Amino acid sequence: MRIGDITKTKSKGQYRLFGTEYSLRETIAGLSFLAPCFLLSVVFVFLPIAISLSYAFTDANMLRLDSVNFIGFDNFVRLFQDASIGKALTNTLIFVGCVIPLQFGTALGLALILNHIKRFNTFLRWAFFCPVMLSLAVTSMLWMNLLNPQEGLINALILALGGNPMMFLEDPDQAMGCIIFISAWQGAGYQMLILLSGLKNIPKDLYEAAEIDRASKWQQFLNVTLPGLKPTMVFVLITMIIGAFRICVQPMIMTDGGPLDSTLTMSLYIYKQGVEYRDVGYSSAIAMVYTVIIAAVSLTLRKVLGGDNEA
Repeated sequence: MRIGDITKTKSKGQYRLFGTEYSLRETIAGLSFLAPCFLLSVVFVFLPIAISLSYAFTDANMLRLDSVNFIGFDNFVRLFQDASIGKALTNTLIFVGCVIPLQFGTALGLALILNHIKRFNTFLRWAFFCPVMLSLAVTSMLWMNLLNPQEGLINALILALGGNPMMFLEDPDQAMGCIIFISAWQGAGYQMLILLSGLKNIPKDLYEAAEIDRASKWQQFLNVTLPGLKPTMVFVLITMIIGAFRICVQPMIMTDGGPLDSTLTMSLYIYKQGVEYRDVGYSSAIAMVYTVIIAAVSLTLRKVLGGDNEA
């Protein structure tokens, strides 16, 4: 293709590119709208990713970034020999395996309820969504006070009922369970709204036809609601799983990965290595491997669940 064919204009204010005619004014306007987003993405997304990838093969340390040496795959060899990685990955998988069904089930149940009731619908939507508007740091601090072994409200209620106080976040057997419950409670309202919008898009005619065929409510749910909601459910599940794998703030604030590393997660371990221990090279290597794991899990689930808007 000749350069003249690319830049040749058909009429004033028009230009032709690869056989297609475009408006010069619309192109400039579109690029103007795109430029801020593109620049921000480069500065805060793509550039940090590129720097992190380059640091993964070095001995970079925040205390001596002026003397960074290339060490090849040494960080990755160290990664597979690190016992804390196995513990953090196990805790992360436990969290994902428990919080996903709990949070998704809660969100779906709330969406089904709100889809059928008329009175106080707006208030209930706001009430269920309210925890989502709180930052994870605020939510974590709130629950830390509620679960305080000495002065917490929950232990006060347990004592009032004649029970024994519980350690909650200070017990290795209870800490992860508490974080799972808090995370599911905090995020269910967001998925509820998405699922509710999916329920609104299911044609009413399908339910009317099912009622004519004398299908029970349970049969309508299995044969009408779930198939019609499938694309939305796949989207919600994949986004929830990606978010669950990134769990960091709650254990960081509430337990700092303890007690006895019972709440140490992969994201928190990456943070500790990079920020607390200043080992940027090693933390970048862990982040690279962990990103590949999350991408593989997401793509596999999309393939298994059939996320191509198939009903």
